[in-house]
Amino acid sequence: MLVWVYKSSRKANTYLYLTKRDDFKHVPDGLMILLGDLSSVLQFDIAKRENLPHADVGTVIQCLEENGYYLQLPPGDPQPDSIC
Repeated sequence: MLVWVYKSSRKANTYLYLTKRDDFKHVPDGLMILLGDLSSVLQFDIAKRENLPHADVGTVIQCLEENGYYLQLPPGDPQPDSIC
């Protein structure tokens, strides 16, 4: 499964994962507003990864399949580490 990762311009160390390049239709409008402009930073095949630096591969895949996106929040953020 190919994954595109975007960096938020408004929230440091916050990344949005998508299964289709520039396909933001599954991301809630309010979340898009909070994230601000998004810059593409990475594309990779998540099926070939055993781990990710700040996220559980299984959780990311599950969120992508169920909701069409995965949001990785900064480590140590008082909120959960991810939202999907």
